[in-house]
Amino acid sequence: MSELTSVHTEQAPAAIGPYSQAIVVDGWVFCSGQIPLDPVSGEMNTGSVTDQTELVLENLRAVLEAAGSRMDLVVKTTVFLSDMNSFAEMNEVYARHFGDHRPARAAVQAGALPKFCDVEIECVARVA
Repeated sequence: MSELTSVHTEQAPAAIGPYSQAIVVDGWVFCSGQIPLDPVSGEMNTGSVTDQTELVLENLRAVLEAAGSRMDLVVKTTVFLSDMNSFAEMNEVYARHFGDHRPARAAVQAGALPKFCDVEIECVARVA
């Protein structure tokens, strides 16, 4: 049986429940959803969807790096939005963070997200 390694970094918000920031197994990184929490203050960014997406992706990048991966090794993301009308705003920031890399993606509108934020993103990536 493969060993599961739990990932934790102070560069991203601590888990707010009984889960890990990510799990590494068999060369894969499974990242829990990141929301726009400031990793230092623990405070929620309640600004625009642009601001929230920026922080979410910075947090996701920190978790990936702690797991020995990086953004260009992401193979799949799932984006959860509180309102699908904010898709274009999120997508602009998302495209900037991923550059020319285009992982597979699903985007859905959720009835409510943790701490009532507007954006949550999870991903699966390869280890570098």
